[in-house]
Amino acid sequence: MSVDWKRLRCEHLGEAHPRLLPPSLKLPILPAAVQEFNRLADDPEASLVDLGRVVESDCGLTAQLLRMVNSAALGLKKKASSAQQAIAVLGVRSVRLHLLAAGMQLAMKTHKSKLINMTAFWHTNLERAFVARQVAELLGADENLAFSASLLHDFLLPMLTNELFDDYLRFSETPEDVRRPLVDFEAETFGWDHARASAHVLLAWGLPDDLVCAVLWHHRGLQLLSDVELGRTAAAAVAVAGLVPDPLRQARGGLKHLLWLHEHWPEFDLPRIAEYAAQQLHFLSPAAGQHFTLQRRLEKYTAGLAEK
Repeated sequence: MSVDWKRLRCEHLGEAHPRLLPPSLKLPILPAAVQEFNRLADDPEASLVDLGRVVESDCGLTAQLLRMVNSAALGLKKKASSAQQAIAVLGVRSVRLHLLAAGMQLAMKTHKSKLINMTAFWHTNLERAFVARQVAELLGADENLAFSASLLHDFLLPMLTNELFDDYLRFSETPEDVRRPLVDFEAETFGWDHARASAHVLLAWGLPDDLVCAVLWHHRGLQLLSDVELGRTAAAAVAVAGLVPDPLRQARGGLKHLLWLHEHWPEFDLPRIAEYAAQQLHFLSPAAGQHFTLQRRLEKYTAGLAEK
């Protein structure tokens, strides 16, 4: 069943309205090469050579893109050695999504947060992205879209937690057993939440409606998986991956929901998916050795059960 993403985006988000954010908030700036690639990607006259040259004008972006596309996650028989080869093998749309994720990661390297450990933040985002890719494969959905949306959906949080530090500190210091989900806290405190705000920013940047919607709904968890229209889309995969616990502890019970899904969906082998995500994380980020992965969380949970 084909999904009319533009209709859904118009119904649930409307047009781009990034002004709902604090006016003093400094948004990350995508590398010029990513912005130019986005423009050329919509030009039917643009050639692979033109697109490849745009990417390769930024050495850091090229290296990041090739590292992503050559990871075992994509299973390419022949490794890409240039941006043009990556585009030829994966297609313009897939490379556009990977470039966006790589560009955002590079743009965020200069940002620091007074509340969030940025190393743990990015490692969690990467791990979630690999979980989303696996779930998308099970659903027969767009794996590259799921990967990119999962990598991007929390990109505003480091800046928001700096700009509105006292409010987010109040959230983080609330005991977990009585804490509301972060999006509920944000909606009550600010009149918006980071998922909606991020979707508006991505829409203002001219990014595809399916990506925008996946970011918008990334906190809907298992609810989206059971949705008649969206349950077999990349957006559902992103929502499932969003249950992986994160440093800010945005929602309670994420691990329990994943374990429930493991028990009730035979194809959803949580230990295998967690192992895969950990392996891919360490390939893309060798410094992630100390990261408390989903795999380690499961091992700790299992050990705790054995002791009872």
